[in-house]
Amino acid sequence: MISKAKEYHKRPIRLVVVDDSALTIEIIRRMLANVPEINLVGAARSGMEALELINELDPDVICTDFHMPGMDGIELTKAVMLARPKPILIMSASVQADQTENIFRMLEAGAVDILAKPEGGMSMDYGAMAQDFVEKIKVLSGVKVMRRRFASQPLKDVPIVQTLGAELAENTSVVGIGSSTGGPQALECILRSLPKNFPIPIVCVQHITEGFILGLIDWLASTCKIRVTLAREGEEPKPGVAYFAPDGQHLEISRRGRFELSSEPHVGGHRPSVDHTFTSLAKNYGARSVGVLLTGMGRDGADGLLEIRRSGGFTIAQDEESSIVFGMPKCAIDIGAAEIVLPLDSIAWRLMQLKGNAKHD
Repeated sequence: MISKAKEYHKRPIRLVVVDDSALTIEIIRRMLANVPEINLVGAARSGMEALELINELDPDVICTDFHMPGMDGIELTKAVMLARPKPILIMSASVQADQTENIFRMLEAGAVDILAKPEGGMSMDYGAMAQDFVEKIKVLSGVKVMRRRFASQPLKDVPIVQTLGAELAENTSVVGIGSSTGGPQALECILRSLPKNFPIPIVCVQHITEGFILGLIDWLASTCKIRVTLAREGEEPKPGVAYFAPDGQHLEISRRGRFELSSEPHVGGHRPSVDHTFTSLAKNYGARSVGVLLTGMGRDGADGLLEIRRSGGFTIAQDEESSIVFGMPKCAIDIGAAEIVLPLDSIAWRLMQLKGNAKHD
C-alpha cells in the first residue's frame, strides 16, 4: 500500500543512486550540484551494494536502473520493499520491446515512478531533464511506502457509504480516466478488474515521461481482459477498449464520436492534458460521460472533472489513503468536482455498475 504524500521536505532529501554506469552517476551528481534541497548521500554500482548502502544511510528516495550485475532492478525493488520500504524512482532508457515487461514489473514490485535515463556525454545540456528529475525526487520524498499494495488485492464489493447526491450515470457512452504519479499502478488495479465485455469505451490520459507510453500500454494489455491500445486520429472508440493519449498530443472525442489528436499549447503545463480530454467529454457526451481522477501531483483534471459534473455526468475521485500523491484528486474534491470519493480498489466495482450506450450528444 502507498498512502499519503507530502509535497515538501523540511530537511535535505537523502538520495541513493544505483547504476552500473559511472557516467550516469556523475551526470546525476552534476545535475544536483546546485540543488541544496537534495543530498546525494551514496551511489552503488550493483543491487547488492545498494542494499548495504540503503541499510547504512537510510535514504528518503532511491533512484535505480534495471540493468545491473548480479541483482537487477526488480530483485532490488522486491528486496527493498520487503525489508525497508522506500520510494523508488526507476531511471531507464526509453522502453524498448525487450525491456518493457521488466520496467513495469518494477512498478508492480513497488517502484513509484519512471524517468528517462540521461544519455550522452558530460558536455550535454541536461537543464530540462535536471528540472524534471529534481521535481520527481521532491515528490517521491514525501511518499510513505508500505508493504501492502492495492494493486495486488482482489476486487472487493465495498459498500458505498457516501451520499451520491445524484443518480449513478446510466446509459453511459464514455468513461474518462486521468492520472499522473502512481497512475500506472492505479490504472492496472482498475483496468485488470474489468471484464472483457465491459460495455463502454474508456479514454485514459496518463502523465508519463516521453517514450514510455507504449511500454505502459503493452504492460497493461498483458494483465487486462479488456483491450488496451493507443488512440488514433479519426478512430471511433469501441466498448471494452481502453484508449490512451499518445506522447505530446492532446486527446479528445469530437461531436462525430471520433478521436481527434492535436498539438495545441500545453494546458497547465501538460500535453496531453487530462483537463483537455475531460472537457471534450463533457461538451460532447454530457450526462452520458463518467470522469475518474486518480493519483497525481498538481491539479490537472480537476477543472475538467468539474465540467463533466456540471454537464450532468458522473464523477469519481480517488481517496487520499490509496493515492500515491493526493494532489489531483484533492483539487477536484476541493472545488466540488467529485460526486463520490472512493478507495482505489472500489473504483472498478463502481464502474461495473454502469450501463453502456453508444450514443453521444
